[in-house]
Amino acid sequence: MHPATGQMRAVTTEESSITPYSRRWAALAVLMLPVLLVSVDNTVLSFALPEISAQLSPSGTQLLWINDVYPLILSGLLIPAGSMGDRFGRRTMLLLGGFGFTVISATAAFAPTAAWLIAARAGMGIFGAMLMPATLSIIRNMFTDATERRTAIAIWASGFAGGAALGPVVGGFLLEHFYWGSVFLMAVPVLLPMLLLGFWLIPNSKDPAPGAIDFVSIALIMATMTPFVYAIKHFAHDGFDLLTVALLLVATICGLVFTRRQLARTNPMLDVRLFTNKQFTGAVLTNLMAIFSLVGFLYFVSQHLQLVSGHSPFSAALLLLPGLALTVIAGLVVVYIVKVLKPWIVISAALLMNAAAFGLVFFTADSGSDTGILVAFALLGMGIGFAETLTNDIILAAVPPHKAGAASAISETAYETGSVMGTAILGSILNAAYVAHLVVPEGVSAADADAARETLGGAAEVAENIGGETGAALLASAQHAFDSGVVYTSAIGVVLMLLSAVMVVRTLRGVKM
Repeated sequence: MHPATGQMRAVTTEESSITPYSRRWAALAVLMLPVLLVSVDNTVLSFALPEISAQLSPSGTQLLWINDVYPLILSGLLIPAGSMGDRFGRRTMLLLGGFGFTVISATAAFAPTAAWLIAARAGMGIFGAMLMPATLSIIRNMFTDATERRTAIAIWASGFAGGAALGPVVGGFLLEHFYWGSVFLMAVPVLLPMLLLGFWLIPNSKDPAPGAIDFVSIALIMATMTPFVYAIKHFAHDGFDLLTVALLLVATICGLVFTRRQLARTNPMLDVRLFTNKQFTGAVLTNLMAIFSLVGFLYFVSQHLQLVSGHSPFSAALLLLPGLALTVIAGLVVVYIVKVLKPWIVISAALLMNAAAFGLVFFTADSGSDTGILVAFALLGMGIGFAETLTNDIILAAVPPHKAGAASAISETAYETGSVMGTAILGSILNAAYVAHLVVPEGVSAADADAARETLGGAAEVAENIGGETGAALLASAQHAFDSGVVYTSAIGVVLMLLSAVMVVRTLRGVKM
């Protein structure tokens, strides 16, 4: 019975059959390949942008689109792709997405122009949207036992969150040893095993009574998510202006029309009535805020370790490995913790750990030592591992198996939105504080001063070119200004995580596992 509508639905033979024990765990191992790839891809590109700029000579606008077009397309298509998986089969969508992602990634690796790379990144967004909802919805249908399902989701969530932290490690290694296209070419060896083994190991499943393909709803959700994500990115780069307002207005209007259309249809693409369930809504919002904290933290810690502490990209990434390991371990251990403690207690404690991590950065960012930041990332990693596993399980448990694709897409949309917001909101606040605190020494030209005010990386490059006492003074001021901004963003992180913990107490207290 559907928890929101009360309608009884049948399941297909494939959905109701039990996948043998060893086969379903082998299938999970195969499913982790696209999970790791897509999550790594979210953070690896930033390391390659300087070399891409040198090789392809993109304009400033083109460089922004190289970075932004992938999440814009991905976020808009996640829910339609999840619904398509429910209709046509989740394994079918997974393999189609894997094949397309592999081919397009290979073309991106050898892109001769910036325009070519932008088009390839857009294609990766289309096929990436097919991959992610399919992985989680297949898990929902393969693992019918609650404990096994929670363990499988723990592995999935740990891979997803850990992959985001692994991105800098992978990016640093590849760029120190190979050319920039290697960050795209890595999709080929990762996804080929999935394509070869997936058809044999992964069972197919679908909604036994899907509605007609609703192209109007697909257009409306694209017109909701894409302007919303772009508004956040535009705000981060150019501030709050008329375009930001216009984009948010378009997203709001289209979102309202989409909601009304779903409520009026007997078999909607997305059952928005699910959000009347406060536990479902609370889990989705907690999922978003957990990823918000992770990506926002990674945004400034990666720059601090390289441009303030002086580590190479690869060695800076290696320093984050303990936090990454704790993310994975926490995601697995929480399966057993939740047997003793209620889920809302564990999730709220996880968010309090995230708050403590930001608090530690608040007090140690400008201390001259990396120890506090690395301990903070370890705390944050544990909190993410706990929260992501349980919230994804709650989201999937709230819907019947035949709607697993749509529910998975909601979870993935929360992830992508949290990822964009983490970088955009905390990043823009950090950049504003950096500009406010930067003191440019006398003798620096106006052009160099403008470049130094753009980013810490720009200031470091200008300082190196100038050299001497003036260059050293500029670099010292830029580093201090950056860490002053980190203090502000950390304080905001503390407040947001505390508010999220309160939300968990109010919405998830009745959840039982």
